Amino acid sequence: MIFRQLFDSVSSTYSYLIASRRGGEALILDPVLEKVDRYVQLVKELDLKLVKAVDTHVHADHITGLGALRDRTHCITVMGEHSRVDVVSMRVADGDQLQIEGVNLDVLYTPGHTDDSYSFLMGDRVFTGDTLLIRGTGRTDFQNGDARAQYQSLFGRLLKLPDETLVFPAHDYKGDTVSTIGEEKAFNPRLKVKSVDEYVDLMNSLHLPNPKMMDVAVPANLRVGLAQEEIAKRGWAVSAEQALALLGRADVALIDLRERREREKHGSIPGSLHAPYPDLQENIQPGGMLYELAAATGKRMVFYCAFGERSAMAVEAARQAGLAATLHIQGGLDAWKKADGPLTR
Repeated sequence: MIFRQLFDSVSSTYSYLIASRRGGEALILDPVLEKVDRYVQLVKELDLKLVKAVDTHVHADHITGLGALRDRTHCITVMGEHSRVDVVSMRVADGDQLQIEGVNLDVLYTPGHTDDSYSFLMGDRVFTGDTLLIRGTGRTDFQNGDARAQYQSLFGRLLKLPDETLVFPAHDYKGDTVSTIGEEKAFNPRLKVKSVDEYVDLMNSLHLPNPKMMDVAVPANLRVGLAQEEIAKRGWAVSAEQALALLGRADVALIDLRERREREKHGSIPGSLHAPYPDLQENIQPGGMLYELAAATGKRMVFYCAFGERSAMAVEAARQAGLAATLHIQGGLDAWKKADGPLTR
């Protein structure tokens, strides 16, 4: 397994690069914009393919690297379903599994620091974002933070994990790099409270100054979505309403780029072909499934995904590969549902 803990000294942010092997798929948690060059270089040095970039929540102290990594590597951007960001490629919910080759992360909804805070459990370790810090907990006084909700996230979820579980937070301001659930139970002063009311009083009495970057970082981090309008201006997009008119046509092939778990959970457009986004480059080259489909049938291919990000990147890549008869559904399955498009499971 490849595991790298990376640090941004300006915002005291930890980012985590994870892969099962050299030459395999990788994901990164909580990337920082100013460190994107470093991440890309490390991915190259370790012979990895970055396929997912994940934020545990909307950060207030730095600008996320999600959008820049997507633009540089064509990776999938991921956040929790409660996040109010404009567009990410994939949204996960409590109980989901976030997967790459050889790696599974269980998704835990742990609100309190913000109302969109998630943690990710991977075997012997948990990535806690700003919910549980080393000898501390994340503040709860902005971005719909809620000390009562955080108490439940801590005492009802995270602290019920085995004591030996390693704790990797998104920030540390003292130089600590890792802890364990058992250590935090024993030594974290904010966990010494005897009731939820005592915890609420403690968090409400902190009176901390706002992060220096808050007024810049939060608005920027809420707008990380790919500019799908640029794809539409090139004539490479159809609206969900226009896609409805294409349903069932013999000269059109609808291509679902989402993962199998997304299809099972949210349904699919009837008659669509499953061609997961991570396999796109292979599929659009000579000998690949989509290349051969276009060559054999002459069908126009219409890509779709969850929110339109993956399909926008896919239609651009397909056209660069010579597949000119390709479009995508702007806004993805989310827009399709809003247009009352039919679904099959």
